[in-house]
Amino acid sequence: MFRLARLAAAPRVLRSVAPVRAFHRSAAVCGYEEEKVVLDSLSSKLSEADVKRLSKMRNIGISAHIDSGKTTFTERVLFYTGRIKAIHDVRGKDGVGAKMDHMDLEREKGITIQSAATYCSWDKDNEHYHFNLIDTPGHIDFTIEVERALRVLDGAVLVVCAVSGVQSQTVTVDRQMKRYNVPRITFINKMDRMGANPWRAVEQINKKLKIAAAAVQVPIGAEKELSGVVNIIDRQSIYFEGSQGEKLRIEKEVPADLVDLVEEKRATLIEMLADVDDELAEVFLNEEEPSTDLIKAAIRRATIARKFTPVLMGSALANKGVQPVLDAVVDYLPNPSEVLNTALDIANNEAPVNLIAASNQPAVVLAFKLEEGKYGQLTYLRVYQGRLKKGMMITHVKTGKKVKIARLVRMHSNDMEDVDEVGAGEICATFGIDCASGDTFTDGQVNYSMSSMYVPDAVVSLSIHPKTKDAVNFSKAVNRFQKEDPTFRVHYDKDSKETIISGMGELHLEIYVERMRREYNVECTVGRPRVSYRETVLGSTPFEYTHKKQSGGAGQYAKVMGEFKATSLCDPEYVGASPEEDIRFKNNFQTKIVGGKIPEKYLLACSKGFEESLEKGPLTGSRVLGVHMLIDDGQTHVVDSSELSFKTATQFAFKQAFLNAQPVVLEPIMNVVMTSPTEFQGAVIGLINKLGGVIQDTENTAEEFTITSLCSLNNLFGIASQLRALTQGKGEFTMEFKEYQPCPPQLQKKLVEEYQKKGKKD
Repeated sequence: MFRLARLAAAPRVLRSVAPVRAFHRSAAVCGYEEEKVVLDSLSSKLSEADVKRLSKMRNIGISAHIDSGKTTFTERVLFYTGRIKAIHDVRGKDGVGAKMDHMDLEREKGITIQSAATYCSWDKDNEHYHFNLIDTPGHIDFTIEVERALRVLDGAVLVVCAVSGVQSQTVTVDRQMKRYNVPRITFINKMDRMGANPWRAVEQINKKLKIAAAAVQVPIGAEKELSGVVNIIDRQSIYFEGSQGEKLRIEKEVPADLVDLVEEKRATLIEMLADVDDELAEVFLNEEEPSTDLIKAAIRRATIARKFTPVLMGSALANKGVQPVLDAVVDYLPNPSEVLNTALDIANNEAPVNLIAASNQPAVVLAFKLEEGKYGQLTYLRVYQGRLKKGMMITHVKTGKKVKIARLVRMHSNDMEDVDEVGAGEICATFGIDCASGDTFTDGQVNYSMSSMYVPDAVVSLSIHPKTKDAVNFSKAVNRFQKEDPTFRVHYDKDSKETIISGMGELHLEIYVERMRREYNVECTVGRPRVSYRETVLGSTPFEYTHKKQSGGAGQYAKVMGEFKATSLCDPEYVGASPEEDIRFKNNFQTKIVGGKIPEKYLLACSKGFEESLEKGPLTGSRVLGVHMLIDDGQTHVVDSSELSFKTATQFAFKQAFLNAQPVVLEPIMNVVMTSPTEFQGAVIGLINKLGGVIQDTENTAEEFTITSLCSLNNLFGIASQLRALTQGKGEFTMEFKEYQPCPPQLQKKLVEEYQKKGKKD
């Protein structure tokens, strides 16, 4: 009875963690069951040639926390699939470096900065499969690279460290996968390291990521003694031999000391699959032994439905366990026809349209990444429907302009291979197209637009100016980087007369300053990092403002009245925000004018005045969040009233009401995760207290500890050097934006005074 009850309840629990906002998948929030009905009807429209072609194709990404081994894993994938002839070191110590980290900066720092695309082939059961593969960065500062990769991929491999388990960025990547409804398989890497514990990692995936996960392998040997894995589905042992693990020796017997563990983990796998798959549940409840094919089919169904992730194990650096992951990609991840993608029909009031991955349909293509190449702007494209041919004309949906595809290439990191045609479901690149990241192209037969990826707000700013008077190269660099990276923003501050660059973190901006020096020969001087503050109100107040200006002839006259308050004080239905979204920081403008006291064209001007007022708050000149302005009365003058008058009146009314409605300055609060050897735990806790952080969670293992805390970004500048000094260089930390919170009164007072002094000087 207990099992029956759990089986009945589990699907509801698992579906509840599905992402609310599916940016490019099905617009419905209903879950995979409803998507499957639509997919089945769409697949009936595919030709036999398309079905055969798509069934042998996989679009996958490699994602993980920093230093979990993504690029090392990708390097092995390329070697075993025959794309490269030798395995190279990620940090470039061998003078060559990993294929996917082609930038000098990436090899010097040992981190991935830009996502890199490639393609490769894998043979399984005498069938030839084609992979489009994207290796993504792990650092939170380059999170946009992960966003745009997952935006166009059909599946992913989540790499988790066997020692550290699920870390902060693993949670972020998991959230991104759920945002775009991307199914994943999980690879527990670094099994050869001391302290490796795959079962703890599997438990953390279940608890922290809230997705059902179970191992499909058991390691043979531990730490340095790792020699292979047991496939628990068909009870076979796989040993990795040869100088680079390229030879697989498969034995049908399980090592005697692992028989009990294999049977235990197999039972766990079947029981967990029964929770999320109806067909296997029926067999399980009848107490029958499921066949190997039935288990594999259940894993595939549950993985594609995003209810389950199979977990594999190995060590990419030790060349063990990578080939079974490639088999798992074929077995468990979807092909392009098994993922529902929707576009918006511009010609039909943006009605959602389900796309078919068929080559005979009108072409619909998304530009998801831009890069400066040797021959100009390189534009990465994902073909969702139809086909692209060299020499064909395509239409830029946003501008309506037609452009010719002069060259089509498949990317292999920074190398490229020319092709004449690319079919639906493929990823390719082209030159000579002027567009922005997220733009849609069609062949002109339809007017469809794909929705763009989620772009987070910048949290750190720097003032920057070139040391030399070479403004041309500086301008070129800034314009190029803004176009390539939506999270990198540049503006000129009229008050301070400085150029300000904003981004996701200190490292993010540091990398771009260094790239300006290397790629454009522009040396820059940078100021101290600045926090991107925001402003809001906590209360409400009525307002009445009359704008009069007479200067001979027609003057200006406008009167606006209404209520100004925090959005959180509004009724959610009134604001128009869904319950899943945080309405506290939504801005909203509304008018309720009776009897035509203010004409419609003047109300539009009021709306523009409101929008412009949001850009620069009265307290510190920061952007305003979470305010609601209602204009319900006013007055006009026959001669003197104009759109400019009402726009100006709204701006003055906004400022006046804002200052009377309990205004506060908001500061970004960061989720900070510090990891260090156990001996330094006291010192690290002392550092967090000194920074004014609030400890949320502490996790201890035999050798190291991990502390998760919430800290104000304002206190975190220079934390890297402080942590290294306290831990003899052994401590590591990651941080990502969590939320905005009101800053302490003394800091608010200081910020307001500084802003007022700056205003008086100017």
